[in-house]
Amino acid sequence: MSLPPLGTPTPLVWMPADHRLLGADGHRMPCLVLGDKYARAVKVGAHAQPVMFPLAQASQIPDLLPLVDGVMLTGSPSNVNPSHFGETVTDPSLPLDAERDGLTLALVQACLAQGVPLLGVCRGFQEINVALGGSLHQQLHRVPGLMDHREPDGPSLDDHYAPAHDIHIDPGSSLAQWAGGTTARVNSLHGQGIARLADGLRAVAHAPDGVVEAFEVSAATTFACAVQWHPEWRCWENGFYAAIFKAFGDACMERRRGRPKGS
Repeated sequence: MSLPPLGTPTPLVWMPADHRLLGADGHRMPCLVLGDKYARAVKVGAHAQPVMFPLAQASQIPDLLPLVDGVMLTGSPSNVNPSHFGETVTDPSLPLDAERDGLTLALVQACLAQGVPLLGVCRGFQEINVALGGSLHQQLHRVPGLMDHREPDGPSLDDHYAPAHDIHIDPGSSLAQWAGGTTARVNSLHGQGIARLADGLRAVAHAPDGVVEAFEVSAATTFACAVQWHPEWRCWENGFYAAIFKAFGDACMERRRGRPKGS
């Protein structure tokens, strides 16, 4: 993909980190993690600069959000704690991330209130739904009539991120424009999925089993879209995925141009 001309202002995209314990058993240390594939998709696909605010808390959102031009909520090995939609954990072996929940659920609300472009992927897709009052299936593969949406067994990342199933796209949506039609084939690497879609969200794509795969925020004043699959994976090699990040980047650039110089 081509880069913007020299001298073009660079939008800043806030990418909240995961909180994980990394290292060998007995020597595990708390770490803040941002996956390269997400940051690279923002850098190359959206023509924006990823930024992190380590250890940021919800109370700091009023100070930090005005500094950026967009927010991307990434996927993660961890799940949103089901206590946020009134349930208990069904599989205690699956990781949670209370620190991330505490920031991102509030950040969703702030982005929509202030017109900050917002893109959610996988966990980020689920965070937006929960932040706005929706709920999740904690184990899609155990729900009668639903597919197993988890990543396939395979020796390589190419196997994990290979196209897995079709999605059916609302013909009147921006997503259909980006896909160039009403059907696309996407990867699938998630164990959870939307059970109740939050009020104010409009489903714009579904898997063959009816699971929501993408939504838009109906009343948003700027880009506010989320997908359940992983378009960040080599987005520059997939015209549909590239179009998602370009649209997000264009919205971030529009906000950047509207901010006072030096801010």
